[in-house]
Amino acid sequence: MDAQTPATRRVLVAKPRGYCAGVDRAVETVEKALERYGAPIYVRKQIVHNTHVVKTLEAKGAVFVEETEAVPEGAIVVFSAHGVAPSVHEEAAARRLRTIDATCPLVTKVHNEAKRFAAKDYDILLIGHDGHEEVEGTAGEAPDHIRLVDGLDGVNGVAVRDPEKVVWLSQTTLSVDETDETVARLRARFPNLIDPPSDDICYATSNRQAAVKQIAAESELVVVVGSTNSSNSKRLVEVAKDYGADAAYLVDDASFVRDEWLEGVTTVGVTSGASVPEELVEGVLAKLSELGFADVHEVEAVKESMRFALPHELRRDLRAR
Repeated sequence: MDAQTPATRRVLVAKPRGYCAGVDRAVETVEKALERYGAPIYVRKQIVHNTHVVKTLEAKGAVFVEETEAVPEGAIVVFSAHGVAPSVHEEAAARRLRTIDATCPLVTKVHNEAKRFAAKDYDILLIGHDGHEEVEGTAGEAPDHIRLVDGLDGVNGVAVRDPEKVVWLSQTTLSVDETDETVARLRARFPNLIDPPSDDICYATSNRQAAVKQIAAESELVVVVGSTNSSNSKRLVEVAKDYGADAAYLVDDASFVRDEWLEGVTTVGVTSGASVPEELVEGVLAKLSELGFADVHEVEAVKESMRFALPHELRRDLRAR
């Protein structure tokens, strides 16, 4: 590292960052279920896309499975924050599973939009990443009506029955800018394309991208704390590069930070995805402090106060104790 004085080295920490209301609700759902019913509590897929959260819950007695068929008949299963298709609910009922649905309410909103437009026989252009759990869940609500548009590259290949009856919806964790561009290209093909009643990209995704834009403009390097299977975390890396950072890296925790990234750097930006506990950010800040970046400033782009109630089936049993 070159000979800069420590006083010139600073860290800009984005706010808001980390847990959103949907993730907080989902993680608390598993924790409260373990307290109320005891271990094991089965969880279909990762409750949220963060390896540390999953490991922590496993240590408390959660058992993560890929599909409901891996859950013993009659056991309790929690559905993840990303949502599931109706067929998953049917499979769970056939196996007499007690279900707790931790789907984020903002994902549920998109599901309801899909059902409503399908009932009116619209073709639904779902902007999202092929194979993502949220996309699979939403598409399962209206498989005969939904056409997946996987980013800008998917626009030209999409086919509809009637260009006069087309609406777009989106995965909640996408890049705001890229989604706007994708919609613009879709509208060029389908001028009568209808917008969803309200923005599908969730407030937390938008806010975290707005915050990283602010710090990226002043940072040579941006460190995004998050797991590689987290869509919203990966989008933060992309946004950081697009808005001024010379480099941006996704790290699971402080152990992934490399000394050589900091060579010649005076300002480091730090943020975290919506499924990342704050302790992991604190670990990265401690690592940066050890490397001479102890001057930390928080940069707040948007104030957040959103909270979601726990799933009704869990609230009922907690009240009954």
